Amino acid sequence: MKLQTIICSTRPGRVGPSIAEWFDSLANAQGAFTSELVDLADFNLPVYDEANHPRMQKYEHEHTKAWSASVSKADAYVFVIPEYNFCPPPSFMNALNYIYNEWNYKPCGFVSYGGVSGGLRSAQVAKQLVTTVKMMPMVEGVMVQMPWESLDDQRRFLPAEHHTGSANAMLEEMEKWARALKTIR
Repeated sequence: MKLQTIICSTRPGRVGPSIAEWFDSLANAQGAFTSELVDLADFNLPVYDEANHPRMQKYEHEHTKAWSASVSKADAYVFVIPEYNFCPPPSFMNALNYIYNEWNYKPCGFVSYGGVSGGLRSAQVAKQLVTTVKMMPMVEGVMVQMPWESLDDQRRFLPAEHHTGSANAMLEEMEKWARALKTIR
């Protein structure tokens, strides 16, 4: 099965790619999924600009077609998501809203990061949002507090044992949901 580890922050100087690279590598080593690293910044999605409802899949813009093709390839998603003012970043919400059918009946998980909350509030809001496009958010997740304190000199994320344990638990649960949901897609 295919997993996409999606970097949700698009802002300059972001720490998300470092955390996402760690998670993507761990997911591939864990073996339940073949994980692909996806960076929202690479799609350069403007604020939603399609004339037709996403459910119709009558995409007019190349950026939407590229985003749709990317998302369609996966059986599950892990969103590496920061917390901005207790919420997910606008880039996540915009990318979620661009398409609809491509998300349906697939599980998703969250690797959240931020200050003392570790992005937990952002992930909680995001879980509510993903259900509206018929995704199943996992209860399990990974929370990274103060990630900038866990970077080495090359800005690689150095996970603690609880990060790895949480990630493995989430992947194990996602595999069950991905197999079950595949039967109704």
